[in-house]
Amino acid sequence: MRLRTARASGQNSASGSAAAGPSRATVPSRTAVPVGLLIAICLVAANLRTALTGVGALLPEIEHGSGLTSSWGGLLSTLPLLTFAATSPLVARASHRFGSARLLAASLAVLAAGTVLRSLPSVACLFAGTVVLSAAIAFGNVLLPALIRRNVPAHRIQGVSALYVTVMGLMAAVSSGISAPLAHAVPGSWHTALAWGVAFTVAALLAWLPRMRGDRPQASAAGAPSPVPWRSRLAWQVTLFMGLQSLAFYTAVAWLPSILVDRGASSTTAGWMLFSYQVVSLAAGSLLPLLTRGRHDQRWTAAGASVLLAAGFTVLAAAPALSVLACTLLGLGGGACLVLALTFQSQRAGSSGEAAALAGMAQSIGYLVAAAGPLFLGILHDATHSWSLPLAVLAVLGIATAVAGHGAGQDRRIPGPPADPITPLERQRHPR
Repeated sequence: MRLRTARASGQNSASGSAAAGPSRATVPSRTAVPVGLLIAICLVAANLRTALTGVGALLPEIEHGSGLTSSWGGLLSTLPLLTFAATSPLVARASHRFGSARLLAASLAVLAAGTVLRSLPSVACLFAGTVVLSAAIAFGNVLLPALIRRNVPAHRIQGVSALYVTVMGLMAAVSSGISAPLAHAVPGSWHTALAWGVAFTVAALLAWLPRMRGDRPQASAAGAPSPVPWRSRLAWQVTLFMGLQSLAFYTAVAWLPSILVDRGASSTTAGWMLFSYQVVSLAAGSLLPLLTRGRHDQRWTAAGASVLLAAGFTVLAAAPALSVLACTLLGLGGGACLVLALTFQSQRAGSSGEAAALAGMAQSIGYLVAAAGPLFLGILHDATHSWSLPLAVLAVLGIATAVAGHGAGQDRRIPGPPADPITPLERQRHPR
């Protein structure tokens, strides 16, 4: 659970101080976090992946029922990533204008509307609803860590962040597992299964509405931001590692059920295999800090985790009967790579401003790199009528991920301006 906190810290860095609101000095001094706030945070977290991960399990039925080709199915899986890349830079400015809590409540309302729109019996609504709900999730991804920093005492932030990231991962796995069986059990088939998560969205909105009281637009943070390190080799290694491991994850979420169904598995079995992959990934991410505690040079850890990804895709291509082993390898490698990719965005920077600049670079380009995966694999499958070549490409990209991870894992800092002064608490939380 501690490992997955890296995702929250990565998104924290990406949003920077602009979206975070008041400084740590203004965080309430209370030692306990109100139960109502924890419930509201967990309900929001339950919505940040649920609407996305169930699509992969339903994709074979969506293609069959709507007449979409694999290429169009790949585009459907890619749209959320493209929307994330386009929308995330807008969040900080919007939160300063309207207030973070108000904007989060509005994004939940938009998420509910987009989820319903996507489930309507129309291909146009399927794609339009996907864009709308993905934009709402992008806002939630950035706003929730910022609101945690503003409303939770500093010494409780790590625990609360770990809690919400765990809820987010578990709900993503549950969505993958139950979507296909739900499509067979309810009227409306996959259309209804696409919308089951709207109940959590409405619950999160109702829980968050009281939090809007007293929320005010925030003034822009003073001082010039650190420049984006476009010319730094280390920054590009961190960025490529982030992008390539994201490509592997989102490609697996999008196409793993289709690959398994094509190899003879039922859609229900394929959905539960995707569920097991994400559970293993969550466990690997939770154990990694215990295994790497006190280790600053993580070159071989990142390279080894990437090799596990390559091995998983190789087993899936060469030995379909060993799909359980393949999913286990993919989960182990993917979970570790995700935590490392987000951790590097703060560890390789010399100051908080540089960390925000590096995270912005890594996440914006990383989403674009990841977006190419599901679409490209769908095109390759349409061209070859086989999953062998797409899986071979993913295995090769796993080796490329290892090369980028070996560079990103070195214990170095990106050259930049002198580091900003840090408090003893910050030095304890982010030792160098």
